[in-house]
Amino acid sequence: MPLPKYKTYTVQDIYDLPEGTRAELIDGTMYMMAPPSRAHQEIVGEIFAVIRDYIKQKGGVCRPYVAPFAVFLNEDDHTYVEPDVSVICDPSKLNDKGCAGAPDWIIEVVSPGSQRIDYMIKLFKYRTAGVCEYWIVDKTKNRIIVYNFEKNDMNEYTFSDLVPAGIYDDLNIDFAKIDELL
Repeated sequence: MPLPKYKTYTVQDIYDLPEGTRAELIDGTMYMMAPPSRAHQEIVGEIFAVIRDYIKQKGGVCRPYVAPFAVFLNEDDHTYVEPDVSVICDPSKLNDKGCAGAPDWIIEVVSPGSQRIDYMIKLFKYRTAGVCEYWIVDKTKNRIIVYNFEKNDMNEYTFSDLVPAGIYDDLNIDFAKIDELL
């Protein structure tokens, strides 16, 4: 939920929050983040593990990261996000603070308080920032929406499906196996 907009917030305002307080910053608006549920963490962990294991097995150059991992989408200091899973294939974007620029692939697992942000605000922001692929995983709605911005394509799946990754030719994530864990 956004804070009242009395000012335009910056990344420094994020760093000034009390330790343990999580928030994201999109175009100067700060969005506080509630702690994730156990099911949310199970889903994120399994997706991350599949991607990490795939990249290691293939000897790929891309690097997967799990939240909290800082992504600075813009060159200004008004946008700071912590996607649930980020995959960065350009090592020059990585620094000690996180990722400077758009990751190639972002996956957000929807929480009750993040629906509007994940479905609308981040969708627009990720697309305009240059993210290649964006997944919205929503267990409550039994839906995985895959946006491939490079191909201007969108596909919808369920937690019974094998979902193909657009940035790789031979990576599929089996959401039926993830669903079994919940």
